Amino acid sequence: MASEQSVFVVDDDAAARDSLATLLGASGYRTQTFDSAARFLERGGAGASGCVIADIRMPDMDGLQLQEELARRSASLAVIIVTGHADVPLAVRAMKAGAIDFLEKPFAEETLLASVARAFQSAQSTLQRAAVNQEALARLALLTERERQVLQLIVDGHANKVIAYHLSISPRTVELHRARVMDKMEARSVAELVRMSLPLLETRKGTGPAL
Repeated sequence: MASEQSVFVVDDDAAARDSLATLLGASGYRTQTFDSAARFLERGGAGASGCVIADIRMPDMDGLQLQEELARRSASLAVIIVTGHADVPLAVRAMKAGAIDFLEKPFAEETLLASVARAFQSAQSTLQRAAVNQEALARLALLTERERQVLQLIVDGHANKVIAYHLSISPRTVELHRARVMDKMEARSVAELVRMSLPLLETRKGTGPAL
């Protein structure tokens, strides 16, 4: 429910802050306002969860810089950037950095509320994906080194004979490892195995030694 969701309004314009707080409060959201990005961060904003609506033009730290700082701190906050000036390059930069929306003032109340709703839907989807990935990581940890090697080659699209050649083992041994991998990963099909394993293996490739 909206009443269980927090929206943080960060804008140096007091009238804009009050207007958004009134609109969001009337729509059932818990709302807190801040007159600067620095104050939001000082009050523990990076550790909160919910949605941030940040004006792009503020002194000291603007909305885009706040968005980038939240990303640097791995904050679990969806970000909506608002601006009083149409600026396509800034909009592109904000969206590439993960903003849910980039709204130009003045915007209709319905437009803002729809963006906030999308922000919470996106946050929920992210949490669900994270939970699924955590489960898959726990299963991945059960694999032996050889089973992880077989899994990596399956994900890379290789057939059993090719995997056998790469690992200098027999195709029959590959089949046995493959069966154990399917069982430990709780995958009902190769497609499901690849779908759950691909993001995990790609992350490992980028941060550590190859499997």
